[in-house]
Amino acid sequence: MVLRMAPQPILIVHGGAWDIPDAAVAACREGCRRALEAGWKILDEGGLAVDAVEAAIVVLEDDPIFDAGIGSHLNRDGVVQLDAILMRGDTLKAGAVSAVERVRNPIRLARAVMEKSEHMMLVGRGAEQFAEENGLPLCDPKELIVEREATAWRHFRDGLRPLHKLGGTVGAVAMDGAGLLAAGTSTGGTCCKFPGRVGDSSLIGCGCYADNHSGAAGCTGYGEAIMKIVMAKTATDLMLRGKSAQEAAHAAIRILAERTGDRAGLILIDTQGNIGFAHNTSRMAFGYAARDRAPCVSVQA
Repeated sequence: MVLRMAPQPILIVHGGAWDIPDAAVAACREGCRRALEAGWKILDEGGLAVDAVEAAIVVLEDDPIFDAGIGSHLNRDGVVQLDAILMRGDTLKAGAVSAVERVRNPIRLARAVMEKSEHMMLVGRGAEQFAEENGLPLCDPKELIVEREATAWRHFRDGLRPLHKLGGTVGAVAMDGAGLLAAGTSTGGTCCKFPGRVGDSSLIGCGCYADNHSGAAGCTGYGEAIMKIVMAKTATDLMLRGKSAQEAAHAAIRILAERTGDRAGLILIDTQGNIGFAHNTSRMAFGYAARDRAPCVSVQA
């Protein structure tokens, strides 16, 4: 008789892959640490991967250092528009929202779409209406704006180059004690984007994917490039074909660079609970936790 060991829970989070300045490194590291702590507590107590992913991302959305929730980039009209997705690897069910302006934690709304709607994605006012009908509070859009981003927008409005183009899109990927995978991503998109622009983050297979048969992935970086190679699904397909999580992460970044000439980062977990991460930006903020290893949080060059 062959005895199979029970899966070991594991969680990996990211706070974006971009040109993180020295002055922001400590805050990005601390934000990832707190998100990791919130998600890992759920897994360590026997909770579900989808709960851990949501909890970790809520912490990141509430942290103004990242480009998600509070602190997100403003679009060309000076408005924050948010995108998010949450996906389960056992059922392949996902919920996504895009271009929402009055939702403090879009990952929570994405989960509501996944669990309470026959649809996979809702956008704009319709997504906010769904939030209201399902008991999720709406906020004043001004609550999402921080002075750093308001200054960047004014810089753009005055005919100057934006102070920054990429920021810290956030995400998390987890495996729970039952071996179930989940992944989620949340973002405010690019600085001074055209109103209504939707990037990779809320698109299934692009910024996020989870499948218990292959693995789970979360991406960050320039969305238009990530969409071109469907990077999250590409990475999980590479694992399905036999590459390790780390090999698949490096291969996906290499494909993106070769085919698009652009930059991104991603985090992965394979079906055995092994993790992978890679980026071709100057830095990526991430962290991971598991029972068989010490927690790690890093802003890696």
